[in-house]
Amino acid sequence: MNDAQPHVGLFVTCLVDLFRPSVGFAAVKLLEQAGCRVSVPQAQTCCAQPAYNNGDRADSAAIAKGVIAAFADFDYVVVPSGSCGGMIKLHYPEMFAGDAEWAPRAEELAGRTWELTQFLVDVRGWDGVAARLAGTATYHDSCASLREHGVKDQPRALLAKVDGLTVTEMAATEVCCGFGGTFCIKYPEISNHMVAEKVANIRATGADLVLAGDLGCLLNIAGKLKREGDNVEVRHVAEILAGMTDTPAIGEAEG
Repeated sequence: MNDAQPHVGLFVTCLVDLFRPSVGFAAVKLLEQAGCRVSVPQAQTCCAQPAYNNGDRADSAAIAKGVIAAFADFDYVVVPSGSCGGMIKLHYPEMFAGDAEWAPRAEELAGRTWELTQFLVDVRGWDGVAARLAGTATYHDSCASLREHGVKDQPRALLAKVDGLTVTEMAATEVCCGFGGTFCIKYPEISNHMVAEKVANIRATGADLVLAGDLGCLLNIAGKLKREGDNVEVRHVAEILAGMTDTPAIGEAEG
């Protein structure tokens, strides 16, 4: 491992690839600013979480084996999503427990996998944020980032370095927004009630910007805000830290 300039494999995630590629570019910029050499393996796929959470063990194992192979040669694997990162870090080892061939490979990959802000702060000790944004933001703690990675202070420490930005905490920031992957599809009424409470807490802060580290949560929150005619902007924390706010916010139309 080259600690001076470690080679990082960026696991982009399906949602970033399909709905918000700017988050991936922002993650690359931040990792390079933190002194890393970054590659994005073209062979990467879904992390297998949807199949795994719905009990499809055969397909989830097949997908996971492809991810393990695609990221075998990097010093670190970094994910701009606590949810997908948690799948690799926690559930791959569970999935292959007792498998003499794949369990060691899954454990080894898990040990090299980090959520983006956690990697920047805890692994690289980086605090060189050069972004500027005038305004007030509030931060939503996604369930996976908080509970599967222990990410809480890291994004806030980095956001404190953004010139001109004030972060105001919302009530119940650690409570789920109601997305939960397929939870919002299986239980739409419960999910809608949960995101309604989240949006009310966001609105009560008076912030003009809401941030998080998981695009699933952000899409869910942005959808509720827009349906209720609210103008609060929604962005991934990586976009703010990288100073990449020239694109429309999540849920806003181009042009």
